[in-house]
Amino acid sequence: QVQLVESGGGLVQAGGSLRLSCAASGKIAGINTMGWYRQAPGKQRELVADIASAGSTNYADSVKGRFTISRDNAKNTVYLQMNSLNAEDTAVYYCKADGVLVYGSPWKYTYWGQGTQVTVSS
Repeated sequence: QVQLVESGGGLVQAGGSLRLSCAASGKIAGINTMGWYRQAPGKQRELVADIASAGSTNYADSVKGRFTISRDNAKNTVYLQMNSLNAEDTAVYYCKADGVLVYGSPWKYTYWGQGTQVTVSS
């Protein structure tokens, strides 16, 4: 079984910064893509950023230039550095791991974290 555990959320003033972390644990042989999604009240969950195992990244237009995603493949951990936060960034942030190869299985799986709240006060 694979688990994703997020940390680093909280309350921050507009213009401030936060760093989210997500660590995947279990019998993991490899992970193709790790990413961050967010869901604000009354809205659909949306992609914030993701990163492939080789390092290529993808960002939502709304966070380009403010957020930076990175990962440590040896630790199966992905990070999201969030700068210049504003009220529109307030949401529950979810970590996602795609294409997870587990020892003992020929299949690849997708896993989600439990979410971490980010609240930006204006």
